[in-house]
Amino acid sequence: IAAIALGLARLAFLGVLSVWHSFTSKPPPRLDPATGPLVSVLIPCFNEEKVIVSSASRILKSDWVNIEVLILDDGSTDGTAAEVEKAFADDPRVKLLRFENSGKAHALNRGLAQTSGHIIVALDADTLFPKDTIGRLARWFQDPKIGAVAGNALVGNRLNMVTRWQALEYIVAQNLERRALSVLDTLTVVPGAVGAWRREALVDMGGFPADTLAEDQDLTIAIQTNGYRAIFDPTAIAWTEAPATFGGLGKQRFRWSFGTLQCLWKYRCITFNPQYGELGMVALPQVWLFQIILTTLAPVADLLVVWQLVGQWIAYKQHGTEFTDTDLKLIGVYYIVFIVVDLLAAMVGFLIDRHEDWKLLLWLPLQRFGYRQLMYYVVLRSIATAIRGPFVGWGKLERHGTVKTGPAARNSA
Repeated sequence: IAAIALGLARLAFLGVLSVWHSFTSKPPPRLDPATGPLVSVLIPCFNEEKVIVSSASRILKSDWVNIEVLILDDGSTDGTAAEVEKAFADDPRVKLLRFENSGKAHALNRGLAQTSGHIIVALDADTLFPKDTIGRLARWFQDPKIGAVAGNALVGNRLNMVTRWQALEYIVAQNLERRALSVLDTLTVVPGAVGAWRREALVDMGGFPADTLAEDQDLTIAIQTNGYRAIFDPTAIAWTEAPATFGGLGKQRFRWSFGTLQCLWKYRCITFNPQYGELGMVALPQVWLFQIILTTLAPVADLLVVWQLVGQWIAYKQHGTEFTDTDLKLIGVYYIVFIVVDLLAAMVGFLIDRHEDWKLLLWLPLQRFGYRQLMYYVVLRSIATAIRGPFVGWGKLERHGTVKTGPAARNSA
């Protein structure tokens, strides 16, 4: 009952603020793409030969003219460098930097040291940008208080149940939350798939932090504690490749969850500290509550269902039809309420993002059976790993180059 009450309260909170954001957010005027400032694009990669050329090519086709693209090969052992050299050897806008393998943050920092632009755009090697995304990100930096801009990451390979579930999660759980927190002038994550940073701010803070796995979340929090604003632009879209198997998804989400725990611990002195405004009093506490604590306790509901099913089966075998199924029905009602809350949150997200295909919602009720349990396991494993304290690496995912963009991606759902 407490979980349902908190879920409804969070839905109301996020829903109202997100709708408010959609009606009141007024982005600054677009800059002239032909005369705008130099934008440096960083693409860190490790064994990305299947996708790196497509990702960089889409950047070069951007309507933003003044760009440089730095491809940061972090010790790849496949043909990543060869593919880049073959495709872009004659393009002066592209620079290939090769390092020994040392992790994503170190690769980004080495690339940052070679940049000339005042605006730094970072994206993953499996991500495709529409031609207007860089311009939409860059326009915000006319305000000297803006230190970071989060774009709108969407799943571009909606090929099966696993990727469609992630597409729903990206639309609802992530972007709905970013809209709401943007109204409060605080974000917890500028995603690595699509984000822009003020170079001056990055240099002042020593670059991308290398002491957590969630360097994007770490940097987002840090840049706000240094007096800059971080905002969300839902129109700055990027299409990314989501893991297409449960194994790949579990690997990715473990890294995310473990990195989030590292960030929460690193910035624990900020949490519930009124000196840091909404970041300390709202943003970080809600991450603790909804992403860690409630997710840790959520398996109890599933165990109760199993307990009731086993108990009812035993009662039936022992007494035939002479037993009551009141408790089982009550838990069934709770589950239905959970699904209804999920659907309401999804509908708010779809109403705000008017371009999404509503048929994708048909996959949402099944998220309660399999997908959610994997997320519970990931968080529990992250907590156990954090307690033990072993080193956890970047965690390379296999790429397939199956990302589509725009209507082709949405209609594949």
